[in-house]
Amino acid sequence: MSTDSGLTIATICARGGSKGLPRKNVRPLAGKPLIVHSIEQARACAAVDGVYVSTDDAEIAAIAEAAGAIVPYRRPAELASDAAGKLPVIEHLVQYLEASGLVIATIIDLQPTSPLRTADDIAGAWALSGQTGAELVVSVTEPSHNPYYTLVEAQSDGTLALCKPAAFARRQDAPAVWGLNGAIYVWRRAALARAARDGFWSVPARAYPMPRERSVDIDDRFDFELAEWLYRRALRPESEDSTHV
Repeated sequence: MSTDSGLTIATICARGGSKGLPRKNVRPLAGKPLIVHSIEQARACAAVDGVYVSTDDAEIAAIAEAAGAIVPYRRPAELASDAAGKLPVIEHLVQYLEASGLVIATIIDLQPTSPLRTADDIAGAWALSGQTGAELVVSVTEPSHNPYYTLVEAQSDGTLALCKPAAFARRQDAPAVWGLNGAIYVWRRAALARAARDGFWSVPARAYPMPRERSVDIDDRFDFELAEWLYRRALRPESEDSTHV
C-alpha cells in the first residue's frame, strides 16, 4: 500500500533450475503453475502496489507476466546459481526498480514454493509490521520437533544430545519455539539492504504464526503431492470430509 514514504511491493524470486524437483516453479499444482499461486495471492492483497518477479528463465517469465506480475529483466547468471543467496537477489531487484524511479518503503517477499499461504496471511503479516514498527516480519509455524525435547544433534563421540538441554518438567514450561516456514517476509527497505550486506539475522524479526496446513514448503515430489492434497482438501466442503457409518 502506497504511503508518504513509498510503495509496498511483493517480490517473488524463481530460478529455472531445481534439483529436488525439476521445473517445480512451473509444474502445475491444482490446475495452475506453482508460481501463479503466489502471484495471485499477492495481487489479491490490498496492501500490495505491484508484484515483481526475478527469474533467469524465459518460461517462468512468460507465465508470471500472463498471471499479472511484472518481470523487469532476466536475472544475471551470477545470481541464478545454486550458490547464490536469496537476499542479494531481492536487493538487486529492488535496486533496479529504484533506479527506474520507484520509491519503495516495504518489500513483501513470497517464495513460490509456498502455495498454501493466503492473501489474508500476507495482509496479516504486513499489518503486524505496521502495528509493531518491525524491521522484519517472518511467517512461522509450530515445528514438529521441539529443540528442548525431541530435536537432537550428534556429538563428537557419535552419541546424541538435545539441541537445547534444559530442566523443564513439562513441555508447556519451555519457551515457545517456531520454525520459519519461508512463506512470507515483510522487510522495511533499510532493513533489507542491511541484511543483504550483513546477513539475515543482523535484522531483528517478529513472528507471524501460520498453521501447519498452510506452511508446506515444496522442495521435492513428496512436498508437492502433500501440498496438492492439502490444497484440494481445503476446497472440499466439511461434510465431504466426514466419515459416515
